[in-house]
Amino acid sequence: MKASLTWLDDPRVFRINQIPAHSDHRWYAHKPTQNQENSLEQSLNGTWRFFYAPSPAACPANFYAVDYDDSYFSEINVPEHIELANYSQIHYINTMYPWEGHFYRRPPFTASATQADNQLFSNASDNPVGCYKTRFTLNNDLQNKSVRIHFAGVEQAMYLWLNGQFVGYAEDSFTPSEFDLTPFLQPGENVLAVAVYKRSTAAFLEDQDFFRFFGIFREVKLIAHNDNHLEDLWLQPTLDNNYQSGQLAVRLKFQQVTNNSQLRLKLFDCQGQKIYQQDFPLAEDLQLSFDQTKIASFQQVAKWDHYQPNLYTIELETYSSEQQICEYITYAFGFRTIEIKDKVMLLNGKRLKILGVNRHEWHPKRGRAITLEDMKNDLAIIKKANINGVRTSHYPNQIPWYFLCDQAGIHLMAETNLESHGSWQKMGAIEPSYNVPGAMDEWLACVLDRAKTNFETFKNHPSILFWSLGNESYADENIKQMNDYFKQQDSLRLVHYEGNAVNPYFEASISDVKSRMYATPQEIVDYLEHTPEKPFILCEYMHDMGNSLGGMQDYMELFDRYQQFQGGYIWDFKDQALSVYDSLTNQEVLRYGGDFDDRPSDYEFSGNGIVFADGLEKPALQEVRYYYDKYK
Repeated sequence: MKASLTWLDDPRVFRINQIPAHSDHRWYAHKPTQNQENSLEQSLNGTWRFFYAPSPAACPANFYAVDYDDSYFSEINVPEHIELANYSQIHYINTMYPWEGHFYRRPPFTASATQADNQLFSNASDNPVGCYKTRFTLNNDLQNKSVRIHFAGVEQAMYLWLNGQFVGYAEDSFTPSEFDLTPFLQPGENVLAVAVYKRSTAAFLEDQDFFRFFGIFREVKLIAHNDNHLEDLWLQPTLDNNYQSGQLAVRLKFQQVTNNSQLRLKLFDCQGQKIYQQDFPLAEDLQLSFDQTKIASFQQVAKWDHYQPNLYTIELETYSSEQQICEYITYAFGFRTIEIKDKVMLLNGKRLKILGVNRHEWHPKRGRAITLEDMKNDLAIIKKANINGVRTSHYPNQIPWYFLCDQAGIHLMAETNLESHGSWQKMGAIEPSYNVPGAMDEWLACVLDRAKTNFETFKNHPSILFWSLGNESYADENIKQMNDYFKQQDSLRLVHYEGNAVNPYFEASISDVKSRMYATPQEIVDYLEHTPEKPFILCEYMHDMGNSLGGMQDYMELFDRYQQFQGGYIWDFKDQALSVYDSLTNQEVLRYGGDFDDRPSDYEFSGNGIVFADGLEKPALQEVRYYYDKYK
């Protein structure tokens, strides 16, 4: 197959040759010792050759060829935003699309029933391209195995070549993109090339309130596997109706299964004591179940919640017919039940109080290219402030974040990478004449794919209580289809969406909860006192811009008055501001939207956090800490 730039213009094309989404487990050649690196993984992070092209027309032809002379290329770090490497304009914008006022664009298939416009992005003067190249030689432990490449996050549309051959294409900036490199590998040195385009039809779906970066901003690594490989793991721990005994259903999907191979399964309790072990004949699909009749300790399981995030562990080993170990996997899981009874959300049978915050991934020097240490620092602030819930606004976060929240007992609203704010709200007015994804068939597959990738990647995390369909994307048939998808796939979690508030026609068919943004306390009272059909949450409230967050008590007191009031998520956790050197004061200073000659811009609207961009507490955090402690 040959790569085509017209894919940038067509919402029906969003993945080519990608490996289907699967669970986020890691696999090893054998059980690792503490802090031992995974011998089946090879990091490609580091310095890559790089050329910045201001438009597709300026992109060097065939730069991906093995013999292409890239001596004139410069360099860039991977991972890193291209803008923060000083190659492109830094730009912050909230609701509008970033080209508004400069270029006239409408989403394909909305203004008319015509086919995709082949001039929309593929031939646009405002669509910069990052051309990346690197060389690698497979580590010994990866040789003679199936090898894939894992891009944890690339914004926004990427083309991939290996040794001059086209491998694949991907959109969806915030979920992993994986490709099988095995057919394209050669002995010795391999040449990898990536072209990243800032704009594609995905831009209509990724109109989040943030700085508009592009590039390879999360880790890149090679991953190998041999025979009897576990491709997907789905753990479904459940509690009985008395929230005491537990059952565990396990679904396993294997690849390259060989004759007479075996699976060894072990289970460990929260103290690390082995409570079960058995061998099973290996098959491509295995479905196993365990209850108190098989495992005595499941008669009284240790439940997972915010205050006691108890985690059990499963260990899986696959063996060949010669009893040689092929693969080792370990994964922590927790028993908990999230449900609605009598129109009240319950966690393990008790009323759920969401003392939450919205969180963008952010660092004042690295933007959204954050590290594990950054995540741990954020989590420490969150725990200290008595926050028990986080909404991953408005996209899937890096994989380690979900494991950290499992361990810390943080309830997650796991948001799908979808926001199309600029397609239906113009200058504050609701005007959905060309909203996406709307009800158009041409936009359905790409948003369902985003929902599926979110679900398949993170489905094993006990911290996730809600799947969220995205943010501020109006409400129409395609959003409903996303809702239906999550309900069909996962009966053990709730589904959230707020967009029904602007299109009440879908109130009954989208979202298990009544979700609002910035409703006043009186508006909440009015809803709850007039035969409410759903429990009520505020997916955004207490907009913390400037010296704000006053009046929090008025919201908190609703917990005492109404069982169906279940709290919400403050907007937001951390300022989006960049630390830059100011030549006038000879100091490092924080700069917000509009400070980079970026237009259009929503200026200091990027600063809504209860902490500054560097994690320093704002006075507002004292209010959060006090009331969240009082009502926990």
